[in-house]
Amino acid sequence: MWNYTDKVMDHFLHPRNVGEVENPDGVGEIGNAACGDALKLTFKLDKDGRIADVKFKTFGCASAIASSSVLTELIKGKTLDEASKVTNQEIAEALGGLPEAKMHCSVMGMEALQAAICHYRGEKSPFEKDADHDGRIVCKCFGVTDVKILKVAKENQLHKAEEVTSYCKAGGACGACLDEIQQLLDDMWKLEAAKK
Repeated sequence: MWNYTDKVMDHFLHPRNVGEVENPDGVGEIGNAACGDALKLTFKLDKDGRIADVKFKTFGCASAIASSSVLTELIKGKTLDEASKVTNQEIAEALGGLPEAKMHCSVMGMEALQAAICHYRGEKSPFEKDADHDGRIVCKCFGVTDVKILKVAKENQLHKAEEVTSYCKAGGACGACLDEIQQLLDDMWKLEAAKK
């Protein structure tokens, strides 16, 4: 059993803003139920351009439900520019923390929000199911690219392949890509150190 905080359990057992906004301004869909987690986030703006209503539907574990629920509370009343700055770390912190192996749930929430904002703005989301993803697929089990691995690692200061698995699932199924993930991380952090 995972060691969940009281806030995670509260948002899991009593999720806020569940469902879909009628005639939404923005829609973001992330994940795949076949892989274990999927999230749909919808929002409606008021006349001042602030998020007046936001709802979610998720297929996933307690962390996925709690992360989605708290995200809706974090962004309600914000402008899209303000909401777009919400990070997965802020989602996890608002829950009093998440188990390391469940951090990918907070990443999924952040990506669904970004996808919904892209939808509203008429931009192509980098997270769309059919989007031409930048980068090369490293984890074939979950379809995770080198670009996503490096982005998640840099944003969250991850140095080990196993940490990456917790944040984006890469390497979490067959494990065949773990060595390649570690090499990507080692190369990135060497370059970062050389810049200083």
